[in-house]
Formats: sequence, structure tokens, C-alpha cells
Amino acid sequence: MGTKHPKHEAVSARQKGGNTTVFLYGKHPVTLALSNPRREISEIYMVKGALESVRIPPEIPTHIVPRERLDALVGKNAVHQGIVAKGTALAPFTLEDLINETVSRKKTLIVALDQVSDPHNIGAILRSATAFFASAVIVPEAGSPDETGVLAKSASGALELTPYIRVPNLSRALDMLKKNGFWCIGLDGYATHSVFETKLPDKCVLVMGSEGDGLRRLTAEKCDDTVKLPMDTRVESLNVSNACAVALYEWNRQHHTQK
Repeated sequence: MGTKHPKHEAVSARQKGGNTTVFLYGKHPVTLALSNPRREISEIYMVKGALESVRIPPEIPTHIVPRERLDALVGKNAVHQGIVAKGTALAPFTLEDLINETVSRKKTLIVALDQVSDPHNIGAILRSATAFFASAVIVPEAGSPDETGVLAKSASGALELTPYIRVPNLSRALDMLKKNGFWCIGLDGYATHSVFETKLPDKCVLVMGSEGDGLRRLTAEKCDDTVKLPMDTRVESLNVSNACAVALYEWNRQHHTQK
């Protein structure tokens, strides 16, 4: 992939407690939230009959309520499937935590998102990241959604399994990852070669931009290489979550990753 990055820099982990109240909904997101030791669930609201599909620890207060009560908690258009969990946001998993956890691994895959702001897209990317063994999804704090029920439902439980890391400055985060052995590969429709003809690095950060604007100039300059997805020219672009899933799959195909 070119010149070696500088020597690994040791960093110290920082742990903070989550204290923001969130309402999670849907059978799968709630089930995984209940099994996540990092997630504190204080109450469950459900319609009659929903208890049969979700196992709730007896110490968590459970309220049988009309469906209208759930609509009031999470929104009338939310697909809550008759169950809502009240809890706290996850304690942040930091960039430093991620580097400390992965520094000794020979192979690691990370996703970094630049100007991707739709919680549905980010949720779908978290789901694909979990399916294809990525260690985290990194986003800039500015313009990226907080942890919400919409994001969690779109992730279909993956928010409980793959760290969602919000950083003050994405460019500096990429610099830090590069100093700790990672190579940054940007997806760009104008790249000269495709992801399928490129040897993706063992320690790889896939950097994705928004559908409309793509990667910002400074973010693109931090990438060690850019690749494209070869597509029929009649299709201008893929949704960012679909494009990310293809790139994640290709890294796994090249590296024969399995658990």
C-alpha cells in the first residue's frame, strides 16, 4: 500500500457513563438491548401479548399499555411491534478504546462515515458492519445523529453489538488510526480502479462519503487510496448503506474472515 505509516502510538482508554434517556423499540432491538451488559434498561412498555415474544428479566418493571401509549412514546409512524424499552444511552466507546482493543490484531476492519447524517442509513451501515465483522463505525460529531430509537431500529440490534463512535474531528481520527497501523481506503465514484481489483489492507478503514457530495476534500486527502464500485453507467450511484455493504463484503472475501 505504499510507505509505512509512523510507529504505533500508545493511547489510554477513557470510559464515561451514559446518562441520556433513550427509548428503544422493536422486538429485535429490545431483545439485544436486554442482553447487553453495557445497556441499562429501566422499564418496558408493551401491548398485551407481546410478552410471549420477548424474555424480560423479572427485576425490570413491565407495563402493559394500549398501543396508543407506545405511539406517544416513540412516534405514531415508528414500527415498534408492540414493545418499547426505556433506558440510558450506551457509555461511549472512544477512538482510544478502539485502538487499544485492536492494536495487537493482524486484521481489523473499520468503517468511517463522512457527512452521512440520515439515521436510517447509519443504522443500516451498523447492521452491515456487524454482519461483516467490522470493529466499529466512526462518524464526526457535527452533523451525525446521536443514539436514537430510529437509529437502533434501523440497525436491527447491531447498535448493541458494534461500537458507534462519534469523534470531534474525523480527519484527526483518521490520522490517529493511520499512526496505529491502519490504512484508509476511500470509496469514490471517480477513482481510477475498482475495489475488486485492489488488494485491501489487513488493517483497513473504509471511508464513505454522502451520496450527493461524496468525500470532503480534506477527508479524501487523508485516504491512502481511493477505489470505486464498478456499476452500470445507467445507475448514477448506490445508496451509501448498500455501497458500504458491498465494500465490507469484498474486504471479507479477500481476507477470508470468519468467526
